[in-house]
Amino acid sequence: MTRLDGRRSYDGTVQLQIAPDRATEADVVRLSAGGRAARLASAAVVLALLLVGTVWANDSAFPFGPFRMYSTRADPNAPVISTRVVGLTGAGEEVRLSGGEVGLRRAEFEGQLSRLEADPELLGLLADQFAERHPSAPGLVSVQVVQRRFELRNGTQTGAFEDTVLVAYELEGSS
Repeated sequence: MTRLDGRRSYDGTVQLQIAPDRATEADVVRLSAGGRAARLASAAVVLALLLVGTVWANDSAFPFGPFRMYSTRADPNAPVISTRVVGLTGAGEEVRLSGGEVGLRRAEFEGQLSRLEADPELLGLLADQFAERHPSAPGLVSVQVVQRRFELRNGTQTGAFEDTVLVAYELEGSS
């Protein structure tokens, strides 16, 4: 920017400001012997929990136990299991109820398998939710939790699979 007298704003000398005097250094505050002992004890407890959790715990102990999904390697020849929830229409057609069709994802179903096996009537709630979300869809007569085992050889699908119905619930009024 040029001033009225022809000088530019960046031509002038720059006045450096001198920092005010500061105290040389703040005094260092040292922990008392009790404070050091408390910190060492808490660090030892955390390290012990990590060690015990790593050796003997499972996913439910996370973060003190390993998250096995990331800390282990799967056998490349072991089958892969996929769980799904399906509704069956009167015509025998399968309708997917997992994958968000009823507001829950597959992992959420898998986490509730023991609860569903103990109380199959809960599957009726999924059918009700499906009917509410899809009013024009054909009516369901039953709901099933199905596990599909995909066979692998050297980490590649062989094409063979086996379906197992874990839980089935016949809906009322569908007989």
